[in-house]
Amino acid sequence: MDGPRPTPRSGAAVATLALAGTVAAIMQTLVTPLIAEMPQILGTTPSNAAWVVTVTLLVAGVCVPVSGRLGDLMGKRRMLLVCAVPLVVGSVVCALASSVVPMIVGRGLQGMGMGMVPLGIALLRDVVPAEKLSGSIALVSASMGIGGAIGLPLAAAVAQYADWRVLFWGSAALALAIGVLIFVFVPDVPAGAKGQRFDAPGAVGLAIGLVSLLLAISKGGDWGWTSGTTLGLFALAVVALAVWGRYELRTREPLVDLRTTARPRVLFTNASSILIGVGMYAFMLIAPQLLQFPEATGYGLGQSMLAAGLYLAPGGVMMMLVSPLGGKLINARGPKFTLICGALVIAVGYGVALPLMGTAWGLMVAGIVINSGVALAYGAMPALIMSAVPLSETAAANGFNALMRSLGTTIGSAVIGVVLAQMTVTMGGHTLASEDGFRTGLLIGCGVAVVSAAVALLIPAVRTAGGDPEKAGAPADPAPARA
Repeated sequence: MDGPRPTPRSGAAVATLALAGTVAAIMQTLVTPLIAEMPQILGTTPSNAAWVVTVTLLVAGVCVPVSGRLGDLMGKRRMLLVCAVPLVVGSVVCALASSVVPMIVGRGLQGMGMGMVPLGIALLRDVVPAEKLSGSIALVSASMGIGGAIGLPLAAAVAQYADWRVLFWGSAALALAIGVLIFVFVPDVPAGAKGQRFDAPGAVGLAIGLVSLLLAISKGGDWGWTSGTTLGLFALAVVALAVWGRYELRTREPLVDLRTTARPRVLFTNASSILIGVGMYAFMLIAPQLLQFPEATGYGLGQSMLAAGLYLAPGGVMMMLVSPLGGKLINARGPKFTLICGALVIAVGYGVALPLMGTAWGLMVAGIVINSGVALAYGAMPALIMSAVPLSETAAANGFNALMRSLGTTIGSAVIGVVLAQMTVTMGGHTLASEDGFRTGLLIGCGVAVVSAAVALLIPAVRTAGGDPEKAGAPADPAPARA
C-alpha cells in the first residue's frame, strides 16, 4: 500500500476511534473510587485487593504490543473488534463478581482491550486524508488522557450514589457500543504485513520480561525495594529482555523490529514518552490526595472523591479542546516542535501548582495547564513514530510507544509513592504524607517534564520527498521487504 486511502466516512471513523480510546481509559480509572472499599466488597485483604488494579496494568503491558503486531498482520479493524470482546466480557465478569479471584480475572480481561488506542492511531494513517491526519492523530492519541480525567468523576458519582456493580454494567454497555460503532463506521483496509508470520516466541519472551519489570516497579513499594522478591523480579526482567532482544534481532519477522526502534527518531521519541508518562502521572497521583486530605493537616483541602474528581475534570475537557490545536501546530511546525512545547507546558503547569497547591481552584488551574501539555505531547508522539517506520509496522510501532507511555506512568507511580511514603507526618496517631512530600513530588514532575523536552530536542528532523519538514505520519523511507 503506497499511502493513506481516504474514505467518505473518515470523520465518523475518527470520532469512533477517539471514543474507543476514551472508553478504554475509563476502564482503567473505573475502580479508583472503590480502592478503599475493595477489601470489604470482596471479602479479602488490602494486599489481595490491590491486584484488581495491578493486573490490568500487567495484562495491558503485554497485550498492547502484541495487539499492534497482530493488527499489522491481520488487519487493524479486525483487531479493534477483537479488543472490544474482552472489554465486554471482562466488565460482565466484574459486575457479577462476589470475591477477589473473578474480579481479578475480569480486570485482566479488560486489560487485554487496551490495545485499541495504538491500533486506532495506526489505522488513521490508512483512512484519513493527509490534510486532516495531524488533528486526527492528536485527538485519538489524547483520548486516553481525556477518558482518564473525565472517567474519574463519573465513576466517583456512580460509586457514591448507586451500587458499585453499576460501574461495570455501564462499562460493558459502553464497550459493546464501541464494538458496534467500529463495525459500522471504521473501514477495513488491507493488512500492511499480511503474509508474514506471528512471532510467538518473541511474544512469550516479551511477556516474561515485561510482567517481571512492571510487577517489580508497581509492587516494590509494598514488598520492599530490597526484598528478595523485588530484586529477583528485576533480575529476571533484565535477563528475559536481554534474551528477547537478541532473539528479535536474529529472527526474520520479529514481534518488534528493534532495528527500526533503534532509529534515533523512534528511540528518542520513546524515551521522551516514558518521561512524559512520569510527569503526567505525578500530578494525577498528587492532586487527588491533596484535594481529599483532611483540612486539619493544614495543607489538605477536605474534598470528597466526587468533588475532587469534578475539580480535576476540566483538565480532561481541556485536552479535548487542545488536541485539534495540537494537530494544527504539528502541521505548521512539525511534531518535534509540538512535543517539546507539550513537555514545557507540563513543566509550567507544575510551576503553577507549587504556589497554588493550598487551594482547590489552584490545583484545577494547574491540571488544566498540565493536561494541555499532555494533549500536545500525546498528539506529537504517534506522528513522530509513524514518520519513521514503514507502513507495514505502524500498529506495532504505535503499540510499543503506548507501552513506553504506560511504563512511564508505572515508574511515576512508584517514584511518587516512595517520596510520599518517606516524607511523612504523624497526626492523631495516623501517619500521612507531609506537605514537603507533596511539594517534592511536584518538583519531580516539573523536572522530569523539562528533561523530556531536552530529550525531544535530540530527535532528528526528517524531510519528505517534496522537501517539506516533518509531515505528520508521512511514510518513512521504504524499508527493504523481508524475505
